[in-house]
Formats: sequence, C-alpha cells, structure tokens
Amino acid sequence: AMFLLYFFAAIFVILANISAVPAVFAAIVKSAFGLEAVAGGAAGMAMKEILVTGVRRATFSNEAGMGTAPMAHGAAKTKEPVREGLIAMIGPFLDTHIICTMTALVLFVTGVVPLTGGLDVSEEVAVVMTAQAFESAMPTIGGYLLAVIVVLFAVSTMMSYSYYSVKCASYLFGPKIGGYYVYVYVLSLIPAAVWSQDTVINMLDTGFALMAIPTVIGALLLSPKVYAATKDYFQRMGL
Repeated sequence: AMFLLYFFAAIFVILANISAVPAVFAAIVKSAFGLEAVAGGAAGMAMKEILVTGVRRATFSNEAGMGTAPMAHGAAKTKEPVREGLIAMIGPFLDTHIICTMTALVLFVTGVVPLTGGLDVSEEVAVVMTAQAFESAMPTIGGYLLAVIVVLFAVSTMMSYSYYSVKCASYLFGPKIGGYYVYVYVLSLIPAAVWSQDTVINMLDTGFALMAIPTVIGALLLSPKVYAATKDYFQRMGL
C-alpha cells in the first residue's frame, strides 16, 4: 500500500512536469558516460567517495546481502522455497530501481535539485527537499502526503526490525530469554529519536557491514545448493 501510494504520487509529480523529463534523462546519461564521469574518475578520491556513498545508501535502501529479509521469507508457509526466493528478489527491484529512480526524477523535474553542479546534503535536508518537490506539484497536500508515506515506511521498518532482532536474540539466547529483547529494541528507539540522524545512520552502516560479512560468505558457500534447487524448480515448472 505504501509503495503504491508513493508510486502514484511520484507519477503525478512527474507527469505535471513531463516537459522536463527528456532534459533530466539527457543530463543523467551525459553525467554518467560523459566527460564529467571521466573527470570524476580521474580525481580518484572523489570517485571513491561516490562509490562508498552509493553502496551505503543502496544497502540501507534494500538490505540486499544483509541476511534480514531471509528471516521474514523463511517464515513463509510454502512448498517451493525457490519461488519464495524469487518473490524476495522483487523487493530490491521495487525499492531501489523503482522508488529511488522516481525520487530522483521528482527532485530533478521540479527543479528542487539543479541538473548542473554538485550537491551534498544530509538525510534531513534530503527529506525536506523531497517534500518541497511534492509540494510544488501538489500545493497544500503534497507535503502532508509525503509525511504520511514517510510514517508508513518508518512504522513498517520498526515492526520488521523488531521481528528480526527478536528472532536473532531467540536463536542466541533461547526463545524464553530472547523474547524479552523486544523491550531492549523499544527502548533503543528513544535515543535513536534524540541523536542526530547522521550518528544513527553511521551506526546502522556499521551494523550492516558486520552483518554482510557472514551473510555473503554463507551465500557463496551455499550457492551450489541454490543453483541445484533453482535448476530443479525451473525444470519442474517447465520454464
């Protein structure tokens, strides 16, 4: 529901500024494959920062390789684990390729973010800029609509991560003791709301990095079994 709400709201903003879309795509392609990209790559350190920031934000967006989503999809009642895995792969495509791309288009076509020149802002400023973009196309209701969407994303994230953390604690300490970890999780929301967003995000990035190491190693070790199961599934389905 929150995906569709954001999707159609973003589509409305883009269509309201449809004349600017060709110039936006042209600028994106030129920046990615033109002289600007060559100059950025030659700079070395600038290119490194761009890559690091991109990986951090992409990981924060879709959690691919973190090992969190398998805890949710692993609890699904299904006779075809490969099919559930294919369903899980839809998530990163929707929230990164679709949502993030549409957010970029909304910011560019409304003129909130200029097509030329660099831009380095904090997450707080980025949210405000997105609200301004929606407000420009949907006066009065745009900002409120985005606020509702942000609340939906935030609440669903808090609910899912409470489930993940309790599952992990229950595995480490047993179901009886691990179940109490939900109170630790709830109490952690208080300092997270008080601390600066950059501090919280840096802590999350560190946690994600520590989670990615065993997850990626496990994925590599299990890849032959996954390949065999996937091949068997597609053969049985006639695909």
